[in-house]
Amino acid sequence: MAPVIRPIEPRDLPEIQAELETHWHSTQIWSLGRMHQADALPGFVAEVNGAFAGLVTLNMDPGGWQCEVITLSSRMPAGGVGAALLAAAERHARAAGCRRIFLTTTNDNTHAMRFYQRQGWCFCTLHKGIVDRVRTVITDLPLLGFHGIQVRDEIEFERWLADSAN
Repeated sequence: MAPVIRPIEPRDLPEIQAELETHWHSTQIWSLGRMHQADALPGFVAEVNGAFAGLVTLNMDPGGWQCEVITLSSRMPAGGVGAALLAAAERHARAAGCRRIFLTTTNDNTHAMRFYQRQGWCFCTLHKGIVDRVRTVITDLPLLGFHGIQVRDEIEFERWLADSAN
């Protein structure tokens, strides 16, 4: 069954917090050296058969020309939930007048890197050593991530929404 995608509502807060704790071990998410209180951000939830199935949270940059996807998660891998949520984020950014939407993932998250490329997103920047710098503030960040890979960097993916770009 196809997921139903809808904007986050106040009633979703317990599920959102649980989802963030499960995937990021915190409701505070770091991206590009900035902390985001992800359970307070706008975004979308996915439901399948009326049950919570996934989450995407967004941060509109000042000036509104670009939007950052802060979190994206699915409780149904390979079920189309992640793709549907990412598409909803793109539509939202486009409707808000953004020309660019972007996100980061850590260098160990090879599954996410493959997923974003399959969705038509492009690798644009390697933020070398940024996770190491965040560790000076958040000292309990794990050193090793997926597949035993040392987590050091963030990889930025983007999608241009304006007709004239990419």
